[in-house]
Amino acid sequence: MSPTPALLVIAHGSRDPRHAATVHALVGRARELRPGLRVETAFLDFNTPTVAQTLSSLYLSGVREVVALPLLLTRAFHAKSDIPAALAESSARLPGLSVRVADVLGPSPLLISALERRLTEAGLTPADRSTTAVVLASAGSTDPEAIAAIAETAREWRRAGWCAVRPAFASAALPRTEDAVRALRAEGFARVAVAPYVIAPGRLPDRISAGAEAGGADVVADVLGAAPELAALLLRRYDTAVSTRTHLPALTA
Repeated sequence: MSPTPALLVIAHGSRDPRHAATVHALVGRARELRPGLRVETAFLDFNTPTVAQTLSSLYLSGVREVVALPLLLTRAFHAKSDIPAALAESSARLPGLSVRVADVLGPSPLLISALERRLTEAGLTPADRSTTAVVLASAGSTDPEAIAAIAETAREWRRAGWCAVRPAFASAALPRTEDAVRALRAEGFARVAVAPYVIAPGRLPDRISAGAEAGGADVVADVLGAAPELAALLLRRYDTAVSTRTHLPALTA
């Protein structure tokens, strides 16, 4: 029986130190859930180790099969271009290394559960659902597939009983968080909550928080962070990549 493939979680990276700290906390939680699995972290930009550095380290330790997991909520430019390019460039220099690419995290019911967790931590209760409108605030993208995925997540979450769930974006798309909050208030909703649909703190999540304050939101949840639902989702994406390996994109040197 061949060794279990290692899991390489690839995050975007940020100049904000809170970003890397949150990513490491999340990956650590996934590692705790699966003690026998080797789980490593890499960053596309701003932080280290890079994808090349982590793949080289895995290779030198004897690993020859890796599942690369984009730590992204939607399939946009980073998932479609940056990560495959970084993996292809690195694996080409490591003979015999096979790298398979898992799917991005969203959409998933586990993400909605994590959003619910953060709103509960911010003070909302199940009894508040019928009187609270929610702004699902993401970082933003110009990719139509990513925008559609966020809109679908908002529709799915609305079915959990919130009186409204509307998408908003910190960049690249409209509406902005503050405008979505104001629009819901203008429609007559007495309580408006903002739920950041982002994994880790940074410039754009800070923009979401500022927009929530500017728009007059009543409740602002924290980022998804190292929520247990996210840690479980990392492993679910890994397991799917391993079990359906003939149907997933592969990069083999």
